[in-house]
Amino acid sequence: MTGCCSTSTPQSIQIQRGPAAAHAGAQPSAQPSAQAVDGAVDTSVGEADSSYTVIGMTCGHCVSSVTRTVDAIEGITDVRVDLASGSLTFTSDEPVARDAVDAAVREAGYQLA
Repeated sequence: MTGCCSTSTPQSIQIQRGPAAAHAGAQPSAQPSAQAVDGAVDTSVGEADSSYTVIGMTCGHCVSSVTRTVDAIEGITDVRVDLASGSLTFTSDEPVARDAVDAAVREAGYQLA
Protein backbone atom coordinates (compact mmCIF):
# COMPACT_ATOMS: atom_id res chain seq x y z
CA MET A 1 0.00 0.00 0.00
CA THR A 2 2.67 2.51 -0.96
CA GLY A 3 1.32 6.05 -0.88
CA CYS A 4 -1.92 5.02 0.81
CA CYS A 5 -1.77 7.90 3.28
CA SER A 6 -0.56 10.52 0.80
CA THR A 7 -4.03 11.28 -0.54
CA SER A 8 -6.52 13.52 1.17
CA THR A 9 -9.40 11.29 2.19
CA PRO A 10 -11.95 11.52 4.99
CA GLN A 11 -11.15 10.09 8.41
CA SER A 12 -14.74 9.19 9.15
CA ILE A 13 -17.45 7.97 6.79
CA GLN A 14 -21.13 7.28 7.27
CA ILE A 15 -23.34 5.57 4.67
CA GLN A 16 -27.11 5.35 5.04
CA ARG A 17 -29.51 3.30 2.96
CA GLY A 18 -33.25 2.83 3.18
CA PRO A 19 -35.78 5.28 4.68
CA ALA A 20 -33.19 7.03 6.87
CA ALA A 21 -31.15 7.97 3.78
CA ALA A 22 -34.06 9.92 2.34
CA HIS A 23 -34.04 12.14 5.42
CA ALA A 24 -30.31 12.56 5.93
CA GLY A 25 -30.70 15.58 8.21
CA ALA A 26 -33.72 14.27 10.08
CA GLN A 27 -33.68 13.20 13.70
CA PRO A 28 -33.58 9.43 14.35
CA SER A 29 -37.01 7.84 14.54
CA ALA A 30 -38.54 6.72 17.79
CA GLN A 31 -38.45 3.12 16.54
CA PRO A 32 -36.71 0.96 19.14
CA SER A 33 -33.43 -0.61 18.19
CA ALA A 34 -31.22 -3.31 19.67
CA GLN A 35 -28.05 -2.21 21.46
CA ALA A 36 -24.66 -3.81 20.94
CA VAL A 37 -21.14 -3.42 22.24
CA ASP A 38 -18.31 -5.26 20.50
CA GLY A 39 -20.72 -7.53 18.66
CA ALA A 40 -23.06 -8.52 21.51
CA VAL A 41 -26.50 -7.81 20.01
CA ASP A 42 -29.84 -7.78 21.81
CA THR A 43 -32.18 -9.13 19.11
CA SER A 44 -35.44 -8.67 21.00
CA VAL A 45 -36.58 -5.61 19.00
CA GLY A 46 -36.75 -4.37 15.33
CA GLU A 47 -33.51 -2.88 14.05
CA ALA A 48 -30.12 -3.95 15.39
CA ASP A 49 -27.28 -1.53 16.19
CA SER A 50 -23.88 -3.19 16.34
CA SER A 51 -20.44 -1.86 17.29
CA TYR A 52 -16.99 -3.31 16.76
CA THR A 53 -13.39 -2.10 16.88
CA VAL A 54 -11.26 -2.45 13.74
CA ILE A 55 -7.49 -2.91 14.06
CA GLY A 56 -4.98 -1.71 11.48
CA MET A 57 -6.64 1.31 9.86
CA THR A 58 -4.17 4.18 9.31
CA CYS A 59 -5.85 6.58 6.85
CA GLY A 60 -9.05 7.64 5.15
CA HIS A 61 -8.57 5.03 2.43
CA CYS A 62 -8.66 2.36 5.13
CA VAL A 63 -11.93 3.84 6.43
CA SER A 64 -13.38 3.83 2.90
CA SER A 65 -12.41 0.19 2.34
CA VAL A 66 -13.96 -1.03 5.60
CA THR A 67 -17.09 1.07 5.02
CA ARG A 68 -17.54 -0.33 1.49
CA THR A 69 -17.12 -4.00 2.43
CA VAL A 70 -19.32 -3.83 5.54
CA ASP A 71 -21.99 -1.85 3.66
CA ALA A 72 -22.16 -4.74 1.16
CA ILE A 73 -23.48 -7.13 3.85
CA GLU A 74 -27.17 -7.80 3.20
CA GLY A 75 -29.53 -6.00 5.58
CA ILE A 76 -27.15 -3.26 6.70
CA THR A 77 -28.71 0.19 6.32
CA ASP A 78 -26.25 2.56 8.00
CA VAL A 79 -22.46 2.21 8.40
CA ARG A 80 -20.19 4.52 10.42
CA VAL A 81 -16.42 4.03 10.60
CA ASP A 82 -14.13 6.35 12.58
CA LEU A 83 -10.38 6.30 12.00
CA ALA A 84 -9.31 7.90 15.29
CA SER A 85 -11.14 5.41 17.51
CA GLY A 86 -11.19 2.46 15.09
CA SER A 87 -14.91 2.14 15.72
CA LEU A 88 -17.22 0.42 13.26
CA THR A 89 -20.90 0.90 14.01
CA PHE A 90 -23.82 -0.11 11.83
CA THR A 91 -27.58 -0.47 11.85
CA SER A 92 -29.20 -3.46 10.22
CA ASP A 93 -32.71 -4.69 9.52
CA GLU A 94 -31.90 -7.89 11.38
CA PRO A 95 -28.99 -9.14 13.47
CA VAL A 96 -25.75 -9.69 11.53
CA ALA A 97 -23.44 -12.53 12.58
CA ARG A 98 -20.01 -11.50 13.84
CA ASP A 99 -18.50 -13.94 11.32
CA ALA A 100 -20.05 -11.94 8.44
CA VAL A 101 -18.65 -8.68 9.81
CA ASP A 102 -15.26 -10.28 10.42
CA ALA A 103 -15.16 -11.62 6.85
CA ALA A 104 -16.02 -8.18 5.42
CA VAL A 105 -13.39 -6.42 7.53
CA ARG A 106 -10.77 -9.03 6.57
CA GLU A 107 -11.71 -8.62 2.89
CA ALA A 108 -10.84 -4.92 3.30
CA GLY A 109 -7.46 -5.95 4.77
CA TYR A 110 -8.05 -5.35 8.49
CA GLN A 111 -9.24 -7.30 11.52
CA LEU A 112 -11.71 -6.99 14.36
CA ALA A 113 -10.43 -6.56 17.90
